[in-house]
Amino acid sequence: MPSSSGGLQAVFFDMDGLLVDTEPTWHEVEAEVMAEYGYAWTPEDRLACLGGPMERTCRYMIERCGADITVEALGATLVERMALRVREEVAVQPGAKELLSELIEAGVPRALVSSSFRVLVDAVLDAVGHDLFVVTVAGDEVARAKPHPEPYLTAAARLGVDPARCVVLEDSPPGVAAAEAAGCLVVAVPSVAPLEPAPRRLVVRSLTELSLDRLRALIA
Repeated sequence: MPSSSGGLQAVFFDMDGLLVDTEPTWHEVEAEVMAEYGYAWTPEDRLACLGGPMERTCRYMIERCGADITVEALGATLVERMALRVREEVAVQPGAKELLSELIEAGVPRALVSSSFRVLVDAVLDAVGHDLFVVTVAGDEVARAKPHPEPYLTAAARLGVDPARCVVLEDSPPGVAAAEAAGCLVVAVPSVAPLEPAPRRLVVRSLTELSLDRLRALIA
């Protein structure tokens, strides 16, 4: 178990848009499903749902198209279609593998913390490697998903680390809000929605700009 003393104790990765480039695929699937209900999905709709929990996304979609479908049924359709796409192909974001390799070599604990359901998290891990992370937390495994801090607090508790000594890598406003509410230091790598620097928040353009030394310096 990591020491409770100072220094970097763990690094938490978001999944969609941060670890893997799945945000465009989510947009395609959402647009495809909404078209079947006669609604044209827009970039503004995409932004409204970015990084949020599945239940919120489904409620938003139903409100927009007026379809006679339950949140659960719509969510199941989205997850099924996304899982099929991910199993066909998933692109790892530039710099992700290199940073993870450096963390693994140094023995720094890593967690994957996602708003996506477990079936999608596992589909991504099947593609990129289950051994990259010590702990994984899926959106359907917590009572309150991002932007609530519970997902990141859950990851910290499972690793036995102090959230204030952890760095979270995120790409969306809800994810950043969740990490900051959990007391973590955040490195934001914006994918679709813009994110600005703030106290205990560094903004970079790509994971290629990060290294273990740079993450350690943020906590020191």
